Amino acid sequence: AGDIDVVMPIPDSSRPAALQVARKLGIEYREGFYKNRYVGRTFIMPGQEERRKGVKQKLNAMPSEFKGKNVLIVDDSIVRGTTSREIVDMARNAGANSVTFTSAAPPVRFPHVYGINMPSRAELVAAGRKIPEIASEIGADHLIYQEVADMQSAILEGSAVSALEMSCFSGDYVTGTVTPEYLRWVEENQSS
Repeated sequence: AGDIDVVMPIPDSSRPAALQVARKLGIEYREGFYKNRYVGRTFIMPGQEERRKGVKQKLNAMPSEFKGKNVLIVDDSIVRGTTSREIVDMARNAGANSVTFTSAAPPVRFPHVYGINMPSRAELVAAGRKIPEIASEIGADHLIYQEVADMQSAILEGSAVSALEMSCFSGDYVTGTVTPEYLRWVEENQSS
C-alpha cells in the first residue's frame, strides 16, 4: 500500500468495498468519478461500441482528484473489460501517475446461464487469461481480484444462506445439466 495515494470507488456499487479497502490500508478515500444516473448498466448493452460509449456517458473523472496521484480504483466486477479499460483511460487522462485496478469480485471466467445475460466465454476478459494479461488488456499498472473463498466467507458469515451459486467464477453449474455442448450452443446462438 506504500505506493498508493488514494482509494476511489466506481459509483455506486463498489463504494462499500472501496471504503473498507481504504480503511484497512489506512489510505485516503476519495470520490474521483461523477456518475450520470440516467445511463443504465453498460455491461449488458447489446454491442461493444455501444458499451464503450455508454461508459463514457456514464462516468466522468475529476482531474483534481487524480493529478499526480497513484490511485487504487475499486469496481464491483470486471466482465468484458470494456468498462475497466475506459475507467483506466479516464484516470490516466485526468492525470493519474499509476492505476491499480481492484475488482470486488473474483475473475468472471465462465458464462452465467441462470438469468442474467452474461456474455459468452470468448467475450469474458478473464477467460483463459492470467491476471497480468488481464491488467495489460485493461491498461492497468496492477490488477487485484477478490479471491473466491474470501468472497464466499464474507457473504456466508452470519447468514442463514449455506451455499452460493458461483458458476461464473468457478465453472461449476449447480443444476448439473449445463454441459460443454449446452455452453457451445448458447455461445453460437447469442449475439454480442
